[in-house]
Amino acid sequence: MSEKAESTGMDLLKEIANVSGKSGLFRILKPSRAGVIVESLDEKREKTLIGPTARVSVLKDVSIFTDGEEESVALADVFLKIREVHGEEIALPVKTSSDKELVEFLNEVLPEFDRSKVYVSDIKKIISWYNLLSKYTPELFAVQQTEEAAAEPAAEAAAEPVKEEENEA
Repeated sequence: MSEKAESTGMDLLKEIANVSGKSGLFRILKPSRAGVIVESLDEKREKTLIGPTARVSVLKDVSIFTDGEEESVALADVFLKIREVHGEEIALPVKTSSDKELVEFLNEVLPEFDRSKVYVSDIKKIISWYNLLSKYTPELFAVQQTEEAAAEPAAEAAAEPVKEEENEA
């Protein structure tokens, strides 16, 4: 993952997963002998045991194919770019938007995405996941603001002249 994403708290994506066949996202709580215990990222916060045969994709390991110099861009970087462009929520309705609107959305955020490998269903997942994460795990994005706020006073303090006391020997 890029340094930019790690400095914002996006490293918390290693605790968030998508489970094939289940809607929504899940926070990974702990592994067990029978699988993995997860908690849904929604109002219910239901805990579930996901069996060892289920396909679990940790969001930190997900990336988007691109045509650029790099073959792919980490999902965390895409989320950060979405945050810059769209703020806390993406207003584009996933279920009623046309394919063209969805492709235009991703093109605005990641113009170099590979149109032959990134499907409309993938774009819908990105939008849904982003809105879920923004609503239920705002700490993913809040860390960046905290670090920037902490850096400002330090920069101001560094700009002030330091008074040196003269020592007479």
